[in-house]
Amino acid sequence: MSIEALFKPKSVAVIGASGKPGKIGYAIMKNLIDYGYEGKIYAVNVKGGEIEIDGKRFRVYKSILDVPDEVDMAVIVVPAKFVPQVVEECGKKGVKVLPIISSGFGELGPEGKKVEERLVEIAHKYGMRILGPNIFGVVYTPAKLNATFGPTDVMPGNLALISQSGALGIALMGWTILEKVGLSAVVSVGNKSDIDDADLLEFFKDDENTKAILIYMEGVKDGRKFMKAAKEVSMKKPIIVIKAGRSERGAKAAASHTGSLAGADSIYTAAFKQSGVLRALTIGEAFDWARTLSNLPEPPGENVVIITNGGGIGVMATDAAEEEGLKLYDNLEELKVFANHMPPFGSYKNPVDLTGMADAKAYEGAIRDALAHPEMHAIAILYCQTAVLDPRELARIVIDEYEESGRKKPVVVAIVGGIEAKEAIDILNENGIPAYPEPERAIKSLAALYRWSRWKAEKRKG
Repeated sequence: MSIEALFKPKSVAVIGASGKPGKIGYAIMKNLIDYGYEGKIYAVNVKGGEIEIDGKRFRVYKSILDVPDEVDMAVIVVPAKFVPQVVEECGKKGVKVLPIISSGFGELGPEGKKVEERLVEIAHKYGMRILGPNIFGVVYTPAKLNATFGPTDVMPGNLALISQSGALGIALMGWTILEKVGLSAVVSVGNKSDIDDADLLEFFKDDENTKAILIYMEGVKDGRKFMKAAKEVSMKKPIIVIKAGRSERGAKAAASHTGSLAGADSIYTAAFKQSGVLRALTIGEAFDWARTLSNLPEPPGENVVIITNGGGIGVMATDAAEEEGLKLYDNLEELKVFANHMPPFGSYKNPVDLTGMADAKAYEGAIRDALAHPEMHAIAILYCQTAVLDPRELARIVIDEYEESGRKKPVVVAIVGGIEAKEAIDILNENGIPAYPEPERAIKSLAALYRWSRWKAEKRKG
């Protein structure tokens, strides 16, 4: 049973639709309209009548069975006790997939779990799939689909985000907008009664709009299924997981939150390693890595070059590179090419220090030479804000040179400074070049790309 209709539905019904702001059934209708969904939208509510949202009037059908056309996806927002009947009606209607927003199921304990299992039974009888229950919805930016009660202005991009926590998932959506992280999809999985992480990985593996996958996970129900899917997908696309419930107490909290079995943490660590999954310990780290993994090509070799205008940040980046097992290119004969872009007291040893006098011309030349050199495989560009060069100008130089070179090597950027530095970082991130306010973050993100690339190379050999 395919889950294609979850991301590319030709029509969506909201069961429990409302014309009242503040209601979830209103928020989902509004998001579908505001995000520009081009398929048909149907409002369903036992009360019937008519509602108006953003100047658009909708006839309200009392039951999904009254909708005159075919419906691919039905988003269910009715109280838990009515959900089994609604699922049955959706089955009779021929709906393909059901994101169930309603909560009050497996997360409440054994009784709720039984009802949840019953929902899946009914759905499968009709060939339907269920997402959730206990979720905030689903977004797929290429189809302009935002069937959530989260933020509307999600920036399109190449990263698929899967979250087991609803509130955190909504917060992360907001965070990606602020941080200029582009998303292909956001999927809230909640109780995972039917569609789980492994099913979603299978879909994203072949989705041409997704280049990397980030999962916030509290636990998995079928470890073998997840590992098998993760291993296959990792050979093609990187997977980053934030696995919560590392401590004993955290694991207990996870169990009561989504009715999820967290299990011994060491088992997860070993399983992730085997399947090529990159495990991040914090949200910040996960998104830092996601920037490089969803935007950059794999490095053609091991040699990393650091270009900087400040000795201090160059040393910090070098420390981080050593800790992360990155190989700094040290062929002095070849590095001499950078002498053309610095005063006599500069240093072309790696890290390449263009000095605080480095202007637009110096950076432009150094970046161009590094991108063109066949033995320089990855480049970290660092900049401490000075009066000599506006960080935003540097951002444009990096974008122009990178595009000109055909984006064949990974490039990460760190710009340390004030408001202009933040603006420059945003400009770079909007153009798919990972940029950070600290040198260590840029280097660690590049290292995540190398870790995934090396794991793949080993698997191919083995």
